[in-house]
Amino acid sequence: MTDRGAGESPSFPPADEAEVKAIACELTSESDEPLSRRFTSDVTRRVNSVRQKKRPISRSSVARILRRAALKPWQFRYWIFPRDERFAEKAARILDLYAGQWDGKPLGENEFVISADEKTSIQARRRCHASVPPREGQPMRVEPEYERGGALQYLAAWDVFRGMVMGRCEPKSGIVPFGRLVDQVMAQEPYRSADRVFWIVDNGSSHRGHASIRRMQDAYPHAQLVHTPVHASWLNQVEIYFSIIQRKVLTPNDFPCLDAVRDRLLAFEQFHNEHPAPFRWQFTRTELHDFINRLNLRRAANNEPALAHAA
Repeated sequence: MTDRGAGESPSFPPADEAEVKAIACELTSESDEPLSRRFTSDVTRRVNSVRQKKRPISRSSVARILRRAALKPWQFRYWIFPRDERFAEKAARILDLYAGQWDGKPLGENEFVISADEKTSIQARRRCHASVPPREGQPMRVEPEYERGGALQYLAAWDVFRGMVMGRCEPKSGIVPFGRLVDQVMAQEPYRSADRVFWIVDNGSSHRGHASIRRMQDAYPHAQLVHTPVHASWLNQVEIYFSIIQRKVLTPNDFPCLDAVRDRLLAFEQFHNEHPAPFRWQFTRTELHDFINRLNLRRAANNEPALAHAA
């Protein structure tokens, strides 16, 4: 059996390849090795220790097997396992709003969906030496040492259908600063005269629980607060906008003062709103159904009760 591709040497038999993949997919915590993750050399050593009298596999062969299988056991990413027993129900409501529906009925032309949250503790880092601009064959260079110039909180409201953002900077986060963001948005058109405005938020302390829903309705009877499931702020579209400003506005962090941070954040809002575009959200109820099925397989393996599907 051969799989030369771009001139690669003959591959090992399928059983040997399966052995390499199985070891690459092991959790090192379940082995007797003092490792947190394995690199190619570690996988090679482990494979050959298991094979014993079989023909040894070289590091380059293991690397080819991993590459063909798109396996990178040295990589990892953090994730939060959903623990909200009403996860599917709450998530489905938000996905319906993104699809322009509420309680099984389409939203009207004068109804809007806002995704809001805070990006906290944005620092102003004064570099000890001036940054050097990029040159041919050389990236921009930034001094690693800095002086702290304080921190602020950036609160933003993302219009899901219009693709526009409205934000403000505050010295602290909390109920009152979030209320000022709500006032800022609801005081302008088209939200001031809208039939309904849905506000999607996570379960942060600034807008948590039934008390926050009552505060919103008392201040603006035509506004409705909708919470994401606990530990599921990834369902909140404003987090995508926050990732954009993190990459384009705040990295590398090289600001002389907090005013410079504030000015750049608000200037980027204006820059973005000159050509607004909604996010192409593709996680729908169908994907939610598949996601719940995968979660329940993991919960069953841990002897945990299954999560219910959305109605």
